[in-house]
Amino acid sequence: MKPILIIKTGSTLKTVPPERGDFEHWIMAAMRLPEAQFVICDVMAGEQLPTPRQISAVVITGSAAMVTDKLDWSEYTGAFLRQMVDSELPVLGICYGHQLLAHSLGGVVDYHPHGREIGTTEVRLTAAVKNDPLFADFPAEFPVNVSHRQTITLLPEGAEVLAANDFESHHAVRFSKNMWGVQFHPEFAADIMQIYLAEREEILLAEGLNVAELQAKVTLTPVAESLLLRFAQLASQAS
Repeated sequence: MKPILIIKTGSTLKTVPPERGDFEHWIMAAMRLPEAQFVICDVMAGEQLPTPRQISAVVITGSAAMVTDKLDWSEYTGAFLRQMVDSELPVLGICYGHQLLAHSLGGVVDYHPHGREIGTTEVRLTAAVKNDPLFADFPAEFPVNVSHRQTITLLPEGAEVLAANDFESHHAVRFSKNMWGVQFHPEFAADIMQIYLAEREEILLAEGLNVAELQAKVTLTPVAESLLLRFAQLASQAS
């Protein structure tokens, strides 16, 4: 099997204990494959992406950067993602990666009109998941961990919404046959979510959010995490 490419577009908070690893480690753990089955490309550090022929699938991580800044490494990654459409290999964007897919494929990304969404929340599946190989058979509603200020404000042509909630209309999107994005973080464990809330407590309070209430609502998100395992299975079938 060719390796799964993880495009590293950012790193977690410095307050996360080093032994807990970073985005790519959480993604690999949830996919339950040995690290030798992955190749990590840190585009922020200027590393060059492989060709689609060299890989079996792609996962794009989250980031503290903003898609609307159109940074050089981000636009470079976006051009690569446009190539991936024709390859028909499985692609999954997470948070920033989700928004970058939309931006790269002709959609629009901007700051969410209602501000930040952070903590554990529920998402609801839409009727479009019925025949979707990644989301089919998931429960109609399930908890997810979120941390974002930007959002997709206009979907690319042909994209389908697979999951949403009252705050975020595009929590999961299928952009093309084998290309998905999720605004939530399937790789975030409950303790990681708590660290994010604690790290940003002052900012959240200044924004009028009830931090204690957000902390109390943090819970396990096994369905969301299983999305990465299912994606790994799709990658193995595609290779």
